[in-house]
Amino acid sequence: MSNFTQRQKLKLFGGVGLSALLAACGGGSSLEPEIPSVTGTTVTPIATSPTPSPTPTPTPTPTPTPTPQTGTPQIVVGQLRDAYSSRFTIGVATEVSKLEADPLARARFENQFNALTAEFSLKAGTIGISEGVYDFTLADQLLDYAEQRGLPVRGHALVWHESTPAWMLTGTPADIRRKLETYITDVMTHFKGRITDWDVVNEAIANFDIDLSIYRNTQWLQAVGSADYIKWAFDAARAADPDARLFLSDYNTEIPDKRAAILTALQELIGAGVPIDGVGHQMHIRLNSSIPEALNTIIAIEDMYAGLTNQITELDISVYDDAGTCWETGTNCDPDIGNPMPEDLSKTQAQMYRDLFNGLASRPSVDSVTIWGISDNDSWLNENPISRFNHPLLFDRAYEPKAAFFAIADSTYEI
Repeated sequence: MSNFTQRQKLKLFGGVGLSALLAACGGGSSLEPEIPSVTGTTVTPIATSPTPSPTPTPTPTPTPTPTPQTGTPQIVVGQLRDAYSSRFTIGVATEVSKLEADPLARARFENQFNALTAEFSLKAGTIGISEGVYDFTLADQLLDYAEQRGLPVRGHALVWHESTPAWMLTGTPADIRRKLETYITDVMTHFKGRITDWDVVNEAIANFDIDLSIYRNTQWLQAVGSADYIKWAFDAARAADPDARLFLSDYNTEIPDKRAAILTALQELIGAGVPIDGVGHQMHIRLNSSIPEALNTIIAIEDMYAGLTNQITELDISVYDDAGTCWETGTNCDPDIGNPMPEDLSKTQAQMYRDLFNGLASRPSVDSVTIWGISDNDSWLNENPISRFNHPLLFDRAYEPKAAFFAIADSTYEI
């Protein structure tokens, strides 16, 4: 993932207004009551005339056949998390500052999700001020918020080349190893017993079409001269908190060639005694991605290492099918589809979410799924690879539940 601390998130509210959101949430106790009203308007009931008594008849009146309900279904508190409570947690990536600033985001998060991942507050670029000097302010706020609500927090991420302070990569390989091991020891000790799952190394495996090595040519690999830093990081993490589960996390794992690189890396690392407990699959997928291929990677890992856990760590489904040059140079990108999301794309996306979640629910090794953001207005994909409207998440810009939400939260929902 790109460094979220450098992004200016789009705040492009449009489409359905807040009043429609409140209407969709209803007033019954089983519906989401926490979505706040910002108008304070009092609604006066419309008076109705009394219904006259029916004329007696000699035979009973048949019960009429109920008319099927139409229109937008209503969202219920806990609907999403409860749908998968026996299989895996449903988390979201955000920060406490966002939840405090936006009551709609906070209500949706607290009503529908049961796990939390920090977007940036647990990364070295935020915590590691200088060697031996740390700022845990934002991370502690996030842990306090989660613990008050009984929510697990994923530790994302100890080592990521795009959020590495310069001081960590200076000196000889021995110097770098010492600083890395000290940083991981200090950070994991600070959160020991509070964070049980850590992305120890993030995005270290090569992309199939860029590098010849199975390891990505990052600043870490260049500074160390090899991929040994991966083993140093995992060994330090295991020593710092033997009870924590340690993950190797990456993106594009749904692509067969990247899958091959992941499997080769796992064979090499685990064969060398690196204490890896699981694989994190980002799954930033697109409308032309293959859901069966995404599931095949999980199946392949299960077949090779039955004891490893698989987690979906950064899920979203972009509505664009951009060429590779769009990401590399910003050229040949699909045109902006605007807002609101076209209905045909909404249905296609909803079916993909349903197919993916049905597949994940069938895999015994999957115990956590994290959506990368709450609503479409907050997605990193609004600015990457270029600036335009994207609609990759479960709630739209007005925090209305989309077809994608109902597709995975309600098995009876017709797409």
